[in-house]
This record gives sequence, C-alpha cells and structure tokens, in this order.
Amino acid sequence: MFRILVFLFMIGLATVGLGLLVEQPGSLSLTWFGYHIDTSPLVGLGVVALVAIVAWGLIRFVFNLPSLVSVAARARKRARGHEAIARGIIAAGVGDVHKARKASRDAKKLAPHEPLALLLEAQAAQLSGDREGAERAFRAMTERSETKLLGLRGLHAESLRRGDQERAHEIALEAQNITPLSWSGQALLDRYTTQNDWDAARLAVAQNLKAKIIDSETANRQRAVIDTALAMEAEMTDPDRAIGLLRAAVRKAPDLVPATALLARLLARRGNLRSASKLIEAAYAKTPHPDLAQAYVDMRSGDSAADRLARAKTLAKFAPKDPESAMMVATAALGARDFAAAREAMTPLVAMGERPTSRMCVIMAELEEREHNAQGLVREWLARGSRATRDAVWIADGHWSKQWAPVSPVTGKLDAYRWMQPKEELAGPVEEPPPAYAPPPPPPALEVEAPRAELAPPPEEPAAPEPALPAPEEKIEDPAQQPPLQEAPAQEPPARQPSAKEAPAKYPPRQPSAPEPVIFPLATPPDDPGPKKQEAETRLF
Repeated sequence: MFRILVFLFMIGLATVGLGLLVEQPGSLSLTWFGYHIDTSPLVGLGVVALVAIVAWGLIRFVFNLPSLVSVAARARKRARGHEAIARGIIAAGVGDVHKARKASRDAKKLAPHEPLALLLEAQAAQLSGDREGAERAFRAMTERSETKLLGLRGLHAESLRRGDQERAHEIALEAQNITPLSWSGQALLDRYTTQNDWDAARLAVAQNLKAKIIDSETANRQRAVIDTALAMEAEMTDPDRAIGLLRAAVRKAPDLVPATALLARLLARRGNLRSASKLIEAAYAKTPHPDLAQAYVDMRSGDSAADRLARAKTLAKFAPKDPESAMMVATAALGARDFAAAREAMTPLVAMGERPTSRMCVIMAELEEREHNAQGLVREWLARGSRATRDAVWIADGHWSKQWAPVSPVTGKLDAYRWMQPKEELAGPVEEPPPAYAPPPPPPALEVEAPRAELAPPPEEPAAPEPALPAPEEKIEDPAQQPPLQEAPAQEPPARQPSAKEAPAKYPPRQPSAPEPVIFPLATPPDDPGPKKQEAETRLF
C-alpha cells in the first residue's frame, strides 16, 4: 500500500512539473555545426533527455559486452553439458558402455557442477564393472546436500553387492535418520528380522507407518507376523505370554494360518478344547489348510483312531467341497481301518478326468496296500504320483518348506512365505486311474503225469528199386533195319519229381510219431532252488 502511494505521488509531481514548463513562456536557441535551432524549453528538454538515454544505453552496452559474451558462452557450454548428460543416461539405460563413458567424460568437462553428471558417472562405472569408480561417484554425491540421499542409496547398494552387511546397515540407518524412505526403512526391517531382533523390528514397522511408507493394513500384517515369531520363541518357556501374542496376531491378521494353528494347540494344552475347536472351525471355513486340519484332529492326544475320524468328519462339514477335507477324512479313516470311508472320500478326487496331486496318489497307494495288499496297484499309484501335480507348500524366494517361518531364509524378508503350488513348466495329459482291485484267480491244480512209454522205432522205409540197365546192343545184320543216328542232347534235363499222387506209389510215407506231451515246471517259491535233478529225470522219462 505504501508503494502505491509513493508511485501516485511521483506521477502527480511529474504532472505538476510538466504543467509549469508548458505555462512558462520563453524560447531555446541552439547554434551548432552551422545549424541554428529555435524551440520551446519543453521540447528542448525532451530532446536532451532522449539523447541522454540513448547515450547511456550505448555506454552500458559497450562496457557490458565482455560479460555478455561470457554469459552466452557459459549458456552454450551448459546446454552442451545437459545434452551430454541426457545422451549418457539413455546410453546407460540401453547398456551401451562405450557411449555412456564418453558421455560421462563430456558431461564432467562441460557441466562439472551438475548433480546429474555425478549420477551418470556412477551409472557408467557400474555398467563397466568399475566398483571403485562407482563408490567414488556416490561418495562425491554425499558431499552435496541436494544429492546426499542419492549417494547414500548408491553406497548402500554397493555395500550389499560387496557383502558388507554392517556397512550397509550403517548407511541405511543414516539415511533413515535424515528422511525416512522406503528403501532405508525396508533395509532396517530386513536387518532386524534376519537377526531375530523382534523388538527393533516392531519399532521399525511403527516408524515406517508414521512416515507413510507402508499403509495400515501392511503394518498390521507385519506386526501379526512379528507377534507370531515371538510366540513361537515363548511357546515352551512362557505359554501365557505366547497365547496373548497369538490372540493379538489373530485379531490383526485373521488369515494368518500358523498363528491360528499354534494358538489352538496352546489352548488345547491348557484344556480349553471348546475355544480351540471354535477357533479352528472359523478359520477352516475361510481357509482350508492341512495345518489347521492336523491341529484339529490331534487336539486331544488320548483320542482313539475312531474319535479322530469323527473329528475329521466334523471339521470337513465346514468346507465340504474342498479337496483338503476329503484327504483329511481319508487319512483319518486309514488310521481307523475304515477302508470304505477312505475310498468314498477319495473317489471324487481320483475319478476319470480328474488330475490328482501327489499326496492324493500316495493316499490311494496306502489304501490299496492296507486293504488288499495289492502291490501292483500300489506301484501304479506311486508311479502316477511321481508324475502328478505337486501339492501346495510354503514358498519364499524360490525356497519351499513344509513348515512356515516368519522370515525368508534366502533374503531375510519378513512374511515372505506363501502357501501355493509350485509352478510347472509342462503339464502331462490327464491319466486314467488304475483299475479297481480284483482278487486273483485260484491257481490251477497240478496233475501228475504217468511215465512215458518208450516209443517204438518207426518202420523202415523200403529201398527204392534200382533203375534197370539198358541191354547190350545187338548186332544188326541188315543195315536197313539199323535206326538212324541221333545227336545226344547238350544237357540232360533233371528228373521230374514225383507228384503228390505218384509219391505214395514209389516213396511210401513215413509214419508220424506221437506228439510229445508238454511238461509244466512245478510252482516253487523264489528262494527254492527247484526240484532235484533225479526228480526232474523221473518226470521226463
């Protein structure tokens, strides 16, 4: 407001001055370089002011010309530096090491004070495998306030790549103290969970939630896993504290199956079977899981096999269409030797057109062995199970386990295990189930053969009649009666074989011998060396 008043006052003062100049009479004469000029004082004053302004502008331009030239040069150099940085970042992104390093050198020379030039230098060094150069660039970043966090993150990554866990933890802690970030908060949490420092992990989760790095749902899930881990450690030493932790974990994450199963077992040990049963029944209705089924069936240690089967059938009613219920009933029925109930539960899972898992095939093999001792069907079910789809297991970072754990054994990440089926690269065709068991037919009765009579020798064949020799030539007295001479053929044709009709006349057939009886060996067990040589000779002759 004060500035506006001053501005208005100056405008008014100028207006009054101009008015006085206009009202005052007079003239202004100027003779210069042979020219004579007569004008009023107002016009002369205006011309003088204009000339003064132009002259002052020219003087300023002349004196500021060197600085203007240097500013333009710096602007061009800075533009070239930005262009080199952009070119280098693109080259580093596509993996062109040569272009990235060349652009990094250009950017360092043209724009040495640009933060992105240091980032490009670090990326080029990492791309070419120069770890020392990358750390040097990240360390230079930490010396500047605007790039300190970026440099700390780069140093943290290089420390992890080098395997220096202590240095990486110190860098993450320093960055977290400056400003809580997602990478530093996760790094601290992984560090605490790897060392089983659950109290520090709980504080890290609270700090991440306060900094809005994670949402409330994720924070509740992580707190539930931490409470479950603490309860697993206090299960034997302090069961009351373990029960309290597990109750809090179930409230925060109702779908955390290990917490529910462990809480049910601890309640059953204290004799609170009703609460434990209701807890598992409610969880099993939403998430049928073998750990819940095992905890429910084994809730009373003194139960007979029939009681365990009854409890399995009770729990199966809460998820009747889930395959886990059928396998739970079948397993309990095998323990109770109720083979009909086990087969009835497993029939829909292994029917024609279905794809049973390995566990289903193992259950069917056990059923065939216990009920019929059919080793052929047992081997067939086991062979099918070796090719069947794998059952769901706990998987974390490529590592699978039958038991749940709060952290991954590979990376130390909290709540990394997931209940899922292993991925199959190839799936075979749907196999037909083995045929139903059929009792083997009774073995045929063995008949003792009478000793063979010695066969009579076949009748001797009559000797073939010798061909008659031609009679000696008689002397013919009358030459007219002598037959004409004939040339002998070059090759005498082979004698014609007698036909089937003529053969009996000249060659009597050989009498066929009696067929030899087929002799079957005696059925002997595998360890029996067989019949003695004398007995074998008696059977053959």
